[in-house]
Amino acid sequence: MSEGLFEIPGAPAPARGGGSLADMDHTAAPLAVRMRPRSLDELVGQQHLLAPGSPLRRLVEGDQPMSLLLWGPPGTGKTTIAAVVSHQTNRKFVELSAVTAGVKDVRQVIDAARRDLARATGAVETVLFIDEVHRFTKAQQDALLPGVENRWVTLVAATTENPFFSVISPLLSRSLLLTLESLTDDDIAVLLDRALTDERGLNGEFELAQDARDHLLRMAGGDARRALTYLEAAAGGARAKDAAVIDLKTLETAVDRAAVRYDRAGDQHYDVASALIKSIRGSDVDAAMHYLARMIEAGEDPRFIARRLVISASEDIGMGDPTALGVAVAAAEAVQLIGMPEARINLAQAVVALALAPKSNAVIMAVDAAIADVKAGKVGPVPPHLRDAHYAGAKKIGHGSSYQYSHNDPRGIVPQQYAPDVIDGTDYYNPTRRGGEAAYADRVANIRKILRDRK
Repeated sequence: MSEGLFEIPGAPAPARGGGSLADMDHTAAPLAVRMRPRSLDELVGQQHLLAPGSPLRRLVEGDQPMSLLLWGPPGTGKTTIAAVVSHQTNRKFVELSAVTAGVKDVRQVIDAARRDLARATGAVETVLFIDEVHRFTKAQQDALLPGVENRWVTLVAATTENPFFSVISPLLSRSLLLTLESLTDDDIAVLLDRALTDERGLNGEFELAQDARDHLLRMAGGDARRALTYLEAAAGGARAKDAAVIDLKTLETAVDRAAVRYDRAGDQHYDVASALIKSIRGSDVDAAMHYLARMIEAGEDPRFIARRLVISASEDIGMGDPTALGVAVAAAEAVQLIGMPEARINLAQAVVALALAPKSNAVIMAVDAAIADVKAGKVGPVPPHLRDAHYAGAKKIGHGSSYQYSHNDPRGIVPQQYAPDVIDGTDYYNPTRRGGEAAYADRVANIRKILRDRK
């Protein structure tokens, strides 16, 4: 068998042999591997995928063949689901490395699976698991298509990257895409408690102090594998000191990360987020970078940070630098596309751009002033010449009859009334003279002069 392949004969009991999933019961295996759930009922989180009758349930419990693409952040259960499929179905399980395997290996698996299905007696179905499938080239992904389309194999492919960018369309259309979500702190806590007491884990050898637990949850950031890896390192540190309690100091030493005072569900969460935005508003790029670093190190959801930056781009910068919104939105999309830790760079770039951009709150002041007038009842009728004139009889009642087409004027602007009478002449948008908005200030003044010169 080629170097990139690893095969486990399918059986209800945990399979043993060489390879990553087969080693999950080995005593020397990492804690995160030993504690991998053996059934769907042991799976933590992802409740949206575990409902009765769901595709995942049908695949595992109903032994119904279908190919799956599992998309989600690291440590959310993609490899675990593959392991459950291997243990709970009566199929042969083959794991193929996206790093070392080539097209030849893919075809070898599919050909073998086809032969197994064609046996006169004892036909066997094959589950092919590919982790990090986005690392496959287009040619390698193309080689999977015959096996998937003809159901010679049941493909379970996992990726941390957006499959709409990293997986070829024919493979996407032939597979069911399941999106996995980051685990919550409560989910991670369940896994920690299980690892501390389960005989496959630490078997009750240690207790975990509350402050150490809190720090561990912050560092995990929704990643189960990271949480269990850190717990195992801390347990090793406690064992070296012949201590029965894993305290905060032991954990900090073991993982080389000091605890950051930051509660994602409490005041620190909002205080630091507020300080980040106010530092950007105040153009202090260094302070803003500090608060960004605190949020990242504390395990803050990067999507929350990105959302705040998108808001700031319009609220505090607006037309002072109209490109700021594009920068913030691009950073938010990058967070979704590549995830942490790489996305910290995209967030940092956005923070620098926003902090150094010319500031203007004229946009938010304009929309809020307009909303306040609407709430106060200033909602007069639309001027007749602006009303819809496309339906039969509209022009007979004056709709659109005196409307002047702006493009017919050499200036591109016609002096006619657009606002209802009740707010006609009201200035909502008052541009500053800072940054790019200075040009808009002159243009707004000229436009208003033309529009209001109706004599």
